[in-house]
Amino acid sequence: MPNHSEVKIGLKMSLISKLKTFKGGIHPKEYKSLTNKMEFETIPIPQKLIIPLAQNLGNPSISLVKKNDLVKTGDIIAEQNGFVSSIIHSPVNGKVTKISNHPSVTGIPINSINIEKIDSNEINLMSILDPERISSEQIIERVKYAGIVGQGGAAFPTYVKLSPPKGKKIEHVILNGCECEPYLSRDFRLMIEKPEEIILGMQLIIKAVSATKGTVGIEDNKPEAIEMIRNAAKNYQNISVEVVKTKYPQGAEKMLIKAVTNKEVPPNKLPFDVGIVIQNIATAISVHDAIIKGMPQISASLTVSGLGIKNPKNLIVPIGTPISDILDYCGGIVQNTVRIIAGGPMMGASIYDLSTPVMKATSGILVLTEEEITHKEETNCLRCGKCVEACALNLIPTRLARLSLLDKLELAETQGITICMECGSCAYTCPANIPLAQWIRYGKQKVLSLQKERKSA
Repeated sequence: MPNHSEVKIGLKMSLISKLKTFKGGIHPKEYKSLTNKMEFETIPIPQKLIIPLAQNLGNPSISLVKKNDLVKTGDIIAEQNGFVSSIIHSPVNGKVTKISNHPSVTGIPINSINIEKIDSNEINLMSILDPERISSEQIIERVKYAGIVGQGGAAFPTYVKLSPPKGKKIEHVILNGCECEPYLSRDFRLMIEKPEEIILGMQLIIKAVSATKGTVGIEDNKPEAIEMIRNAAKNYQNISVEVVKTKYPQGAEKMLIKAVTNKEVPPNKLPFDVGIVIQNIATAISVHDAIIKGMPQISASLTVSGLGIKNPKNLIVPIGTPISDILDYCGGIVQNTVRIIAGGPMMGASIYDLSTPVMKATSGILVLTEEEITHKEETNCLRCGKCVEACALNLIPTRLARLSLLDKLELAETQGITICMECGSCAYTCPANIPLAQWIRYGKQKVLSLQKERKSA
């Protein structure tokens, strides 16, 4: 007969196996304990800020200021450049010193507004709106005017997501509270510290797209957050919490939609096409703040973590803050630091210049040591199929990487290279240590360029 402990363990494993999820994925070491108990701190505004004009996926914004202009906190300093673009506001009272190219967290130099802080407490907020009386159109307009971009990684202008094409009826809003990337605890802390703002922000998003219900998807390794969000949502009959299995990349749009609704977004289609809008926890707070407080998106909430930073923290940081200032605020880095990453370790970008500034969608700064990075020699493909098992989108990563290496772009296109979300699961699981994700990213960019050439021809 099994003893009591064995029965409890068996019951727990049975419950875990029933959690909703998706096919494929991986289970990297989490490292979340470095920061997940640490409350947010607000970093002092640095003396100099660098505001990239490309804060979003889509067209870079157009500067409205010039050298020697004086700006107040909240002033619009850059306007939209087309539909898929965003407004940028000043995060500081200061003087524009120059507009020039500067290294960015994307790895590409971006035209940026440099502002030197001046001593002043002036702030130019937007008007406060009544969440009970506000219309769908007013919510979308305010989100647009506040310059809000998605904070789940892609930095897509949020008002665009709230404006589905004609004929696309939205029934369901999903908030992503999974935070499946290792190290990052930003979303977890937001769910602990600001659950009411998240739920009211979600209700405003539901109203904006005329949906009938909302679900917050949270991985099962965050029981405290699950409890906080459930309590905050208990008076909203149209909002529920769905506990999903802890697995990377559970927080990817298509994976979370599959887990929560069992719907599959077809290749090269968007959540719009299955009646869903999906947003990040932090984005919902930005929507709340824009309407309830009149606050534009002028700061980023992020995790500073890794064994290479002396004092890991969760921080509220003005956009444009150089990474060097953040590292100094956290006590500096240890001697055996080998890599600094903006974002998470799976999909983030390595930083080559510490003057690189924080952007609206920057979710983390990771300072990694030799101990945290594996350096293994690449060998020939073993034909083991592990990359295929790990791919959440049912692609064949080893084939796509090979086609990219050989510049067989048309064949790579037919094999679905543009579908890849570059999550890195294939490279993580490869026993031959082939940089599959990097080769696929290389080929994907070339195929996308080829597609643009075809359209313009």
